[in-house]
Amino acid sequence: MTFHKVLHIIFACFLSVTFMFAQEQKGYRIDGDDVVFTFKRSDYELLSHDHAGYRISFDDLSIDNVVVAGEFNNWSKFDWKMTKVDEDTYELRKPLSKFGGEYSWQFKFLINNEYWAEPSERDPNIVNAKNIHGDDLYVYNLKMFAKAYPDDNGNVRFRLRGYKNAKEVIVSGSFNKWNESALKMYRIDNGWEIKVQIDAGDYEYRYIVDGHWMEDPTNPDKVRNEFNEFNSRLNVGKYVTFLLKGHQDADQVILSGSFNDWNETDRAMTKTDNGYWNLRLPLPAGKHHYKFIVDGEWILDPENPIKEYDGKGHVNSVYMVR
Repeated sequence: MTFHKVLHIIFACFLSVTFMFAQEQKGYRIDGDDVVFTFKRSDYELLSHDHAGYRISFDDLSIDNVVVAGEFNNWSKFDWKMTKVDEDTYELRKPLSKFGGEYSWQFKFLINNEYWAEPSERDPNIVNAKNIHGDDLYVYNLKMFAKAYPDDNGNVRFRLRGYKNAKEVIVSGSFNKWNESALKMYRIDNGWEIKVQIDAGDYEYRYIVDGHWMEDPTNPDKVRNEFNEFNSRLNVGKYVTFLLKGHQDADQVILSGSFNDWNETDRAMTKTDNGYWNLRLPLPAGKHHYKFIVDGEWILDPENPIKEYDGKGHVNSVYMVR
């Protein structure tokens, strides 16, 4: 029986896997907007033949190529070929968009299009699917939400003070479909903390302290939920770069908009050597109206075709932070 056929009997409900930081995952990591699959020869001892099913020691086989095969590519033994990094390591980078928004995919590494590298049952992000004979069948489980994942350099820091006697604290919200295990916080002095990379948008969230759900006591922005309790609210923005081409003879260019109450002085742009005026700043998620002020003259963004009336007789350029 081939490995592909065995997969048809995999449990319908995937086992939940506790997330670790991206750099600690074995088999894959999240790098910005990409999933990076990583195969390390030293992580494996056994191989399973695709058709015959027998196992051999990795020491008995030399590597000609490595392929990532999983539910995301119909377990193809040829399509997702990895690139050799060194004698021990192969990698393949795929954009998160390949996996949709919420995803949970099982996968393995295939050597020489014929032998499956067997992950250890001790690996933290594997599941035991078992075959029809009840034998253990370990596969990696790629389970994450594109909108939110743990990252030491993430753009949102969640911090809950106190609760030093708690055994486990988790943050859960609309950014990860209220998953109750994915974003486990770690202890800090006088509290708990985690940094998360979250797509721009408006979200609601709560903390789970040893199974007990609670709002964020330090966040005054909250909304009543269906349980007649409160969810804390969070607006996640992102950095946006505004560019104005030309006007190299101007003495000053100001960016003004709804994000700074149309202030005419505080967002001065910088003239660059490549013929642009430039300004990079953080903006909250949502719609923003803006204009440029070139030596006192208000102008629309000539490179932005999206314009809108503001209800006061003015036409402004529009930028959406999503």
